[in-house]
Amino acid sequence: MRLVIARCQVDYVGRLTAHLPMAQRLLLVKADGSVSVHSDDRAYKPLNWMSPPCWLTEGEGVWTVQNKAGEKLVITLDEILHDSRHELGAEPGLVKDGVEAHLQELLAEHVTTFGEGWSLVRREYPTAIGPVDLLCRDGAGATIAVEVKRRGEIDGVEQLTRYLELLNRDPLLAPVRGVFAAQQIKPQARTLAEDRGIRCVVVDYDALRGIESDEFRLF
Repeated sequence: MRLVIARCQVDYVGRLTAHLPMAQRLLLVKADGSVSVHSDDRAYKPLNWMSPPCWLTEGEGVWTVQNKAGEKLVITLDEILHDSRHELGAEPGLVKDGVEAHLQELLAEHVTTFGEGWSLVRREYPTAIGPVDLLCRDGAGATIAVEVKRRGEIDGVEQLTRYLELLNRDPLLAPVRGVFAAQQIKPQARTLAEDRGIRCVVVDYDALRGIESDEFRLF
């Protein structure tokens, strides 16, 4: 992984255009080829990025990152304050707890929990920043990304938002909507999800396992 702290300007040119004026930022170049631009806020979410497959060309004071579709991330460097490379080694991946992993498995087997006519495209659908728990089609054939949690909190909504941003760049999938599914969803997480157009679904683990429950709700 390469870490560069620089005063820079960033322009994204493609199906959408975006401009970041000159400021100090962190440029992250990963071994998978992705390049992302970060500020000192927004937690872990980048300001802009280019997902692999893409390639980086370094010129005099300018980086150009381009993908197969011809989209470009042009980074104009005014001053480089830090430039280092680090070998992180193999990533063992996120290990879900037993209940959460089983909940994902049960929902994959019973995707009609989310609505009539739903079908599963794939579990653990891969993206450049990690796998989407469930990629589905609804009864109308629209693509839906489902993030499954035992407890639904704000970080889970942020995670699903990042997946949706990536998936919606794929013309074969777009438009992709999101569903945030959990046994419990905190009010702040629900508010954030609904503000971003993400549907929230509360599921009952015992009911999915075939155990009768008077508390089963789906909304």
